Order: sequence, then C-alpha cells, then structure tokens
Amino acid sequence: MTERKKIIAVIGGRDCTDEQYRIAREVGRLIAENGAILVCGGRSGIMEAACRGAAEAGGITVGILPGDDINDANEWVTVPIATGIGLARNAIIVQSASAAIAIAGSYGTLSEIAYCKQFHVPVVGIQSWDIDGLTNVETAEEALKIVLRE
Repeated sequence: MTERKKIIAVIGGRDCTDEQYRIAREVGRLIAENGAILVCGGRSGIMEAACRGAAEAGGITVGILPGDDINDANEWVTVPIATGIGLARNAIIVQSASAAIAIAGSYGTLSEIAYCKQFHVPVVGIQSWDIDGLTNVETAEEALKIVLRE
C-alpha cells in the first residue's frame, strides 16, 4: 500500500497586503518542499500566493472552489474542485487536511479556524485572529515546523 501524502490547508482571505502575500507564498513553497499537498479555497489573495509558492516548488495544489466553474480557480491550482456550495466549502477544506495554517484573513478565515477547532484539526496562525485555541507565530518556517509534527 502506498503511503499517503500529508495534506496541509492554507486558509486566508482573498485580499491581503504585499507582506502577507509573500508569507503565504513562502508557506506554499515550504509545504511543497516537505512533500505535502496544499489545499485551499483556490481563489485570490492568500490562496493564490500559497498555491503559487507550492506550484513553483513543484508541489500539488488543490482548490476547493465555492462556485460551479473550475475556471474560477487561480492559475496556480493544479486540481480545481468546483463545489457549487458557496462558503460551505470551508468545511470541506478543513476536513480534507491533517493541519491548517491561517494567514491574516477576515470572517471566512475565522469560520475555517472554528471548523478546525470543531473537527480537531490542528491550526496555527500567522498575522491572524487573536483568539483562544489559535497559536500565532511570526514566520512560515515556524508554522510549518508545527503543522508537520501533526
């Protein structure tokens, strides 16, 4: 039997600063370099940056899209999955992962963090929400070190 690759979710908003984009791209690169698969919402902002970093490093990126058109995925998604279920797709993103990294984000990201806590999926944040149960770290390297242990 073939050993399955670890799947790491990157959760974050469709809008981000240049610094947050750089961090998300680095997170994606590190996910790929460590042999894991990246899963995210497949759209713009943090999701695009993370997919870009992973794809540039030769990794696999999965985009769980809210709509019913795979062409809505950012150009760095290698496996687009159209769900047609809107924001309910956040639960699928989290359930698909063994751990998650939240980068910045707004209420959609907060809902994904909540799903992580409800589904017992370890989650770490970078410049994300300051809430109980979410450990925020400063760098992509710190975040990967934590999620790869899970």
